Amino acid sequence: MDRSEQPTVIPPYLLQRVASAKRLRNAATAAQDTLIRQEPGRRAAIEQSGQRKAKPAPTESDTRALTREIADAGGTDVLPGSRVRSEGEPESDDQAVNEAYDGLGHTYSLFDEVFGRSSIDGRGMPLRATVHYGKDYDNAFWNGTRMVFGDGDGEVFNRFTVSLSIIGHELTHGVTELTAALRYSGQSGALNESLSDVFGSLVEQYAKSQTVDEASWLIGEGLFTDAVNGEALRSLKAPGTAYDDDVLGKDPQPSTMSGYVESQDDNGGVHINSGIPNHAFYILATSLGGRAWDTAGVIWYRTLTAGGLTADASFSEFAAATVEAARSQFDDEVVAAVQLAWRSVEVNVGDPDAPPTGAPEAQLIVERSGGVAGISRTWRMNIDAHSDDLGKMLRTLPWRAAGTIDDRNPDHFQYRIRCTFRASAADDFEVSLAESELTATWREIIEWVRTEDHA
Repeated sequence: MDRSEQPTVIPPYLLQRVASAKRLRNAATAAQDTLIRQEPGRRAAIEQSGQRKAKPAPTESDTRALTREIADAGGTDVLPGSRVRSEGEPESDDQAVNEAYDGLGHTYSLFDEVFGRSSIDGRGMPLRATVHYGKDYDNAFWNGTRMVFGDGDGEVFNRFTVSLSIIGHELTHGVTELTAALRYSGQSGALNESLSDVFGSLVEQYAKSQTVDEASWLIGEGLFTDAVNGEALRSLKAPGTAYDDDVLGKDPQPSTMSGYVESQDDNGGVHINSGIPNHAFYILATSLGGRAWDTAGVIWYRTLTAGGLTADASFSEFAAATVEAARSQFDDEVVAAVQLAWRSVEVNVGDPDAPPTGAPEAQLIVERSGGVAGISRTWRMNIDAHSDDLGKMLRTLPWRAAGTIDDRNPDHFQYRIRCTFRASAADDFEVSLAESELTATWREIIEWVRTEDHA
């Protein structure tokens, strides 16, 4: 197998930023090669997500004990590579080999010792990894049977074995595909990413015996080189602050539903909007104090593995499930803390049809495609901040008569305009138009929303 069968830890939009960095020639080339190499497997994994995979049939060799095996791809993209270290063997002279070996062990320890789950499948599945995958490969992934680590380009990214939270993140994708099998798109995809971030952080905290106050709450700490103005890929403590760099841009993660990003990129913003459930977990864990895996981690693990989540679970549905998981194992004080954590990030608890607390009741949203520069934009305005006449006027626009995009010029802007009245989905309106199809009315609406968003 020479392709990733699972979404990778570095989101495509971040690799695209590096790929376009002209002053970082080696990093740009490495990012371009990484995007090309992983794309077929990434798309296949997304299409197959949402389907719970069957657990491997038990065999006589199932020991339910930690079993690790590390291989070296030697700079090729051929898997598994040559075996270089197995369970119980002494340390290697290769730092990446030892980091991968230790990271697999720490991840196993968290799931086994805290949650009673023996390895990824719960039956002691051997944990395998391959290091030195590809030339300057800017990513790490779980392919369904093993972890695969690139060495990074050396200009933006260091070797991917350097971060214990990344190892825990990717192995948790394996747990998710065998349990809740959350579809990798929209809110369910963001939950998929968030669960990997949560347990990736817990793996690191458990290995270091950290309390919630001692933990960094960062995913991918140490992954960036010193040339990057950033400390990690993501922050559960403060989404949107992990990096702010002239090449990578600013960390786009929101911490509440008011900042929720509606996008057709990144499979509906799975790596971006995951900041919201990430922050809910952080709020819960820090409000309870002590060690995050003792209570908050147990609640999240039970929610993931209990079998009550649908493949397309929304944030509200997941939040409601965490409340029920808390109620089944802890007292009313913990239940109230879970509810407060979700309300703090403006996610409704137990009512998926109600508007998020603190979020606008109605919005007018304009999305513009990237055009020749490939830079897409989204603008929005709060309809409720204006008089009732605005809502009435918007309902009179020719939404259905506007038609659909028929402009075949790939570099022209394409616009998606949505009017969302959260009181009832039946009242919502949407239209997609090419730049050449915009009438004076639609242009006025677009400019109005842009102006309001920048005000």
